Amino acid sequence: MTASSHATRAHSFNAAAAQYAANRPAYPPALFDVVEDLAGHPLTGARVADIGAGTGIATALLHARGADVIAVEPGDGMAAQFRRAHPDLPIVRGDGNALPLTTDSVDFVTCAQAWHWIDPAQALPEAVRVLRPGGALALWWNTDALDVPWIAEAADRTGRFFGVDVATEKRNVNARLADPTGSLDFTHRVVRWSRRIPVDTHLANIGSHSIFLVHGEETSTAFLAEERKHLLRTFPDGIVEEVYDVILLLATTP
Repeated sequence: MTASSHATRAHSFNAAAAQYAANRPAYPPALFDVVEDLAGHPLTGARVADIGAGTGIATALLHARGADVIAVEPGDGMAAQFRRAHPDLPIVRGDGNALPLTTDSVDFVTCAQAWHWIDPAQALPEAVRVLRPGGALALWWNTDALDVPWIAEAADRTGRFFGVDVATEKRNVNARLADPTGSLDFTHRVVRWSRRIPVDTHLANIGSHSIFLVHGEETSTAFLAEERKHLLRTFPDGIVEEVYDVILLLATTP
């Protein structure tokens, strides 16, 4: 992916923030259990900076867990949607490459679905700077459970249509993505979970991904109409069971 296309995809969510907020999956409680276990201290009462917070899906869950959380988000559309949905949660404008936070000010830096949109060469030192000694950097992504047959078939259709390799993209969610320098020791965990939703919610979810947003409404609508036919053959009652592997990468500071 070229730098310009990467930037285009990164900014594409701002125009679709409401669709993103309404249809994207959340994260299971078990994920936060693992985060706390690996970090060695609870989220309750912890100061957390959630970077690339988007519409606030992860931020709200961290708050519900008892964290004192502040969101950091660069996008106009995403930040506006965040404020509409979570008026009582603090949000500041900025990104992981230059955090608008003071040194040694937080116990956790979290980043859900967004680390691949920033430059780890800049973002990693920034995360370490704002973390207190013994703090934790936790990165995670909902990824398709490709061992589930219908999900593998859908990923193959998407890949052939848009010229992407979904399986390779999932394999690339690893410690090298988090920290190409190897300066931090990341632990890798996978948490599986699922949700049952109407087929149209599923289609709106996948339609909110950047690969669809940058290809234009006509192209995406045509693909999603065909995809709806495939899904209704598999799920004739119109209820889709999405299965996810949340890939978690967590490292602690000295």
